[in-house]
Amino acid sequence: MTEKTFAFVVYPGLTTLDLVGPLQVLSGYAAGDPSVRVVVVGETRETIGTDSPLQIAPSHTFAEVPDPSWVLVPGGGGPTLRAMADGTLIGYLSRAAAGAELMTSVCTGSLLLGEAGLLEGREATTHWMFRDLLRAFGATPVARRWVEDGPVITAAGVSAGIDLALHLVDRLAGPDVARGVQFGIEYDPQPPHGPLDWDKAPREGLQSLREHALRDGLADAPELRKKLLAYA
Repeated sequence: MTEKTFAFVVYPGLTTLDLVGPLQVLSGYAAGDPSVRVVVVGETRETIGTDSPLQIAPSHTFAEVPDPSWVLVPGGGGPTLRAMADGTLIGYLSRAAAGAELMTSVCTGSLLLGEAGLLEGREATTHWMFRDLLRAFGATPVARRWVEDGPVITAAGVSAGIDLALHLVDRLAGPDVARGVQFGIEYDPQPPHGPLDWDKAPREGLQSLREHALRDGLADAPELRKKLLAYA
């Protein structure tokens, strides 16, 4: 039996739920499928911070997992934008994409896929506050929970990563297995204030957060900032 590896990519400052939501889903699936190995990869195995008090220690380095079968990149705020200028990270994504069956992202992780040259001519999504910036990478922004275009699948913001991961299990093993994993994690969203009414999204109130993320994250990367601001 040929083992296939699902690599979850980490970098400093990522949004915790972007990572651990889909990681829990795919780890649950892999527990019942010995042909799938789930790893968390970073530039080193040193512990990194996130946008919450939780710190993360990768299980492997980029060099130890050069040819993953599937890749997932989480997003975040300013730190994710800063990571766009990380040549080691972007280089890993570019090289992995050459042989991977699927390159996937959650939230603004799609911007990292874009910087790695993987979104040109594709439909893609990300967190709604940053969706228009996808045009900077030659992508067509789409307002959906996840968007599949060839070997690239992008998910919307944060919690959408769980939906993406269940979709991946469906692709890998079928709807019955995906439903079993969903029962296993008891994923049955019933938010206290009901579903989101997108006509009432606090766009103006959150605009300042996006501007801060762009200023802070790209302070040392003026060319990238110029590239993104052209579509902001």
